[in-house]
Amino acid sequence: MATTNKRDYYEVLGVDKNASQEDIKKAYRKKAKECHPDLHPNDKEAEARFRELNEANEVLSDAEKRARYDQFGFNDPMNGAGGYDAGGFGGFGGFGDMGGFSSIFDQLFGGAGMGGSRGRANAPQQGNDLRYDLRISFEEAVFGCEKSFEFYRSELCDDCHGTGAKPGTQPVTCSVCKGTGQVRVQSGFMTTIRTCSACGGAGKVIKDRCAKCGGSGRVKRKRTATIKVPAGIDNGQTIVMNGQGEPGLNGGPNGDLYIVITVKPHKLFRRDGTTLYLDMPISFPTAALGGEIDIPTLKGAIKYTVPEGTQNGTEFRLRGKGVPQVRSSYTGDLIVRVRVEVPTKLSDKQKELLRQFDGASTGKEYKERKTFLDKMKDLFN
Repeated sequence: MATTNKRDYYEVLGVDKNASQEDIKKAYRKKAKECHPDLHPNDKEAEARFRELNEANEVLSDAEKRARYDQFGFNDPMNGAGGYDAGGFGGFGGFGDMGGFSSIFDQLFGGAGMGGSRGRANAPQQGNDLRYDLRISFEEAVFGCEKSFEFYRSELCDDCHGTGAKPGTQPVTCSVCKGTGQVRVQSGFMTTIRTCSACGGAGKVIKDRCAKCGGSGRVKRKRTATIKVPAGIDNGQTIVMNGQGEPGLNGGPNGDLYIVITVKPHKLFRRDGTTLYLDMPISFPTAALGGEIDIPTLKGAIKYTVPEGTQNGTEFRLRGKGVPQVRSSYTGDLIVRVRVEVPTKLSDKQKELLRQFDGASTGKEYKERKTFLDKMKDLFN
């Protein structure tokens, strides 16, 4: 029997094997939104998760395929050993290839942008999801903040209440599809169902268009939103405001607003997760003799005693002086990397003192130099 390293489809969707079709649909929509490539550009892991979710949903949302999967697993004899084709999804070579992607996008978001649902005419349709890029400072990302911002979204027209028809009139049932939004086309022994071209699948036709919205039923409006940015959020992470996207159609729910965070770089600190890094210049005498220095942190400078004989590149770890983990009591560390600075301009007196110091040297003061000289002797002897 052939083996595969694929994860169990139920595990991928996070549902029980006895889950209903509605449970599978809800789980798929929730997880697919979390890793949709539009929200995670250039993220190969998100792209892989999105592929995996769609493959699992393609099988479990189809009663016949699900039954075969429950019986045979990935070794279904009707699909060949090793797994399912999942409607050809596994083979598409990128999100630019809309031939393989459009049907999946329609299934998840209804072919109406990042929200909505395509189906029978006049069925409730979820509104489009929106994206807003929010730029915050390094400190705001570390400590958290509250931010207000303005964005535009399409909302139902006040004059026609979203119908697109002139006030006092209503859209009429499409005479071509009789309000179904679809037409059947007979070609020999084959019958295909297509979206009605007369009404665009709406099932209704507008005779007199609303002057305010031009018949679209929507107008652009500026809105203000306020969010609480959690302490420890990182560059590229997303905050979701449920229901703050565009309104749905035919009584459908609003879409969501996705706020993608961009963090400005800091002049001193570099961040990696919850750890902060700082390059700290110190003088040669301080490195040689040791001494107390002031180390900057995001909460102010602190005193730190540098031990005698500190070498260039030595790292000191300051516990709990880094970045807090989002929605956690844990705080990372600050790694201080010492950079011993050699003076570029010396007075005559300073030069003379250094010559005296170097002349009094026995060589034992320099561990690395002594090791290097010993290796040279071994090389030429």
